[in-house]
Amino acid sequence: MDWLSRLFEMMPVRGRLDIRCSYSVPWRIEQGPGATNEIPYHAVLAGSAILDDPAGGRSLLLKPGDILLLPGNPWHVMHDGSGASPLPARNRAAQNFTISENLGSDERLDLLCGHFAIAPPHDRLLRSYLPPRLVVHAGARTAKGTAAQLAGLVSLMRSETADDHLGGHAMLNALSTAMFALVLRLASETDATSQGLLDLVGDPRLAPAVAAMFNAPERTWSLPELARLCNMSRATLARQFQEKLGRSASDLLADIRMTLAANELRKSSLSTGAVAEMVGYQSEAAFQRAFKSHMGVTPAQWRKAQPESDLSIEPAASADRSGSLPTADA
Repeated sequence: MDWLSRLFEMMPVRGRLDIRCSYSVPWRIEQGPGATNEIPYHAVLAGSAILDDPAGGRSLLLKPGDILLLPGNPWHVMHDGSGASPLPARNRAAQNFTISENLGSDERLDLLCGHFAIAPPHDRLLRSYLPPRLVVHAGARTAKGTAAQLAGLVSLMRSETADDHLGGHAMLNALSTAMFALVLRLASETDATSQGLLDLVGDPRLAPAVAAMFNAPERTWSLPELARLCNMSRATLARQFQEKLGRSASDLLADIRMTLAANELRKSSLSTGAVAEMVGYQSEAAFQRAFKSHMGVTPAQWRKAQPESDLSIEPAASADRSGSLPTADA
């Protein structure tokens, strides 16, 4: 199994379209932060948008075909760049989604806004391996491969929100979930990110080591073994991991193991010792120490605290979520 498929198997992700925005200039959106396990997304269908850097850095221009993910789940501001007070906007509920619009007649922004929900504690783990903001482009007519697939998926989402089709709510959420996988795939194939897991697996020389750890985390992988898989020296592999991921190969392996262990402790009745062996620990005591260091609680405490299901998608776009998007100059 490839590393991305394995990642989604370990960390279930559910997508949801919250709102479709249709704004004439001037407009402004203020949003976030969402629930702690959410990653917001914005897909530009038409028009353009400027994303302010909450840290005061350089703003980001988003064009048609751009898809923005904000893994840090920050409070963020998007606007048309005019600096004028935004036109009043209103929300109206369609059968399967919410529409936010103003009454201007100039060239309009057409924007899909939603989020991805990730089961805790995997949301924290995934964020630590993704950049604070991630943008991929899938709008070129000459796009091929993953970019073309993503463009086709977004086009289908546009169609689903143009008409309130039967089953549209389920369809839009399923398409949002697929969008997350395609965005990560495309980012790993391009220079969309300069550091993190996507940059690491984007290097074909390093991908074998990553795939090995995801597919057989129970093995006692040594740095020399991983280096041999990549046909490079131990020192080179260690340096590449540190430069691209900001962490060592052993750190990544420990994260994978603890993610699998957390899943097993939640869903199965296996003993702690059996779970420890399953994820590569010969000593239950060593596993107990590693798990507590990683998760902040013992395996027994983690298992006891887990509800029947800890990944949920709200049944409908709430007034709080939808209402936070447009800033009306009312």
